[in-house]
Amino acid sequence: MKRRGFDRTFALLFAVMLAIAAGNTALQSVLPALGRSLGAADSAVAAVFSVSALLWVIAAPFWANRSDRHGRRAMVLLGVAGFTVSLALCGAFLMLGINGVLGPLATFIAFIAARVIYGTFGSAAPPAVQAIVAGRTTPHERTKALTLLASAFGLGTILGPAFAPYLVLGSLWRGGPAIGLAGPAFVAAAIGAVIWVAVIRLLPKDEGIEHGAAASYPSIGGQGTGATVTAATALSGEKVGYFDPRVRAWIVSGLVVGHAQAMTGQAIGFLIIDRLMLGPTDALHPTGLVLMMGAVSSLLAQWGLIPLLDLKPRALILGGAMLGMLGCVAVGSATSLYGIALGYALTSLGIGLARPGFTAGASLAVGPEAQGSVAGKVTSINGASFVLGPSIGVGLYEVWRPLPYLTAAAALACLLAYAWFSLRPSDPDPGASPAQ
Repeated sequence: MKRRGFDRTFALLFAVMLAIAAGNTALQSVLPALGRSLGAADSAVAAVFSVSALLWVIAAPFWANRSDRHGRRAMVLLGVAGFTVSLALCGAFLMLGINGVLGPLATFIAFIAARVIYGTFGSAAPPAVQAIVAGRTTPHERTKALTLLASAFGLGTILGPAFAPYLVLGSLWRGGPAIGLAGPAFVAAAIGAVIWVAVIRLLPKDEGIEHGAAASYPSIGGQGTGATVTAATALSGEKVGYFDPRVRAWIVSGLVVGHAQAMTGQAIGFLIIDRLMLGPTDALHPTGLVLMMGAVSSLLAQWGLIPLLDLKPRALILGGAMLGMLGCVAVGSATSLYGIALGYALTSLGIGLARPGFTAGASLAVGPEAQGSVAGKVTSINGASFVLGPSIGVGLYEVWRPLPYLTAAAALACLLAYAWFSLRPSDPDPGASPAQ
């Protein structure tokens, strides 16, 4: 394998992962404004992402197993095609709604149908991409390459909200139908189409016998924790259940932290519109700024503070829950953009500490032969949090605006007490995730 060929292939695969994450989070960041502009219920907006997240959680393990038997290149093409077709249909349906051709209810029913395609088929690409990279690297290089590849999801959660406000488009011709807030979906679909053609032309045939692993649903603030890399590199061995005493407390911690993250992140766009009394379009830039600050804070925790402070898993859970709780209270009571942004950044910083803490703690609780099974459980927990979490958060928001943030703060406070008594410090195990 020539170094030059590998670099081109890796760059292409990195672009696949980046586009799938950035396109999803860009659409997620503008959807509250879209819902308000169309007159749809806030809960209908949350249901859009809950449905696609549920299908992603179900379909991702299926595609991960299928890619090992039916060709990784074909699975990459299927995943990119699913992403592209879904975003193009989302844009088309939203444009019809914006121009009054479809009513709000019909628009969101059609939009959910388009999101079904993303959740079902978009999840085919990440495990196949991992398997291709694993097959083109030596065992010594593999973990580093897969970790860099996984960082594309984290980068996408920053770029999507950052660029989405600038992708709101006017009419393509004078007097033509307005594209408006459907612009990010169309732009993401166009990028997906370019990447699909590049995969057809540039991605070589499958190599090696290595496998990939299911990836968590890409959502705002949902940066990777290293579990997917562990699952992709670990050998098959002991199976560990969710209620295994060794990992049960860590799994509970992950569920609480993940749902707090999903609840607060999904409601933030509505909060900015209502608290700052902005029109849907005017709220796009403030929303993008707040979400971008949250994503950067989460990455700062994972890529900066954790390596610098060398905190252990139990300390990460306790410290992260404390910071997250304070941040949620700050967001729920804030009345200015500065207050909302600062509170959300603090919330994301805490969650950015706690999520790797629960991942590392579960890994250290078992031996080398169980690493793959535990990593798969961690990935599923990270994804499952975005199935009900957004709908719960927005449902609480419709009752009382601060309620999702105060509920998340209360849940994290309970986690503090639970973690203090239930989590025990763990010594590093030779089979622990290399990312930890």
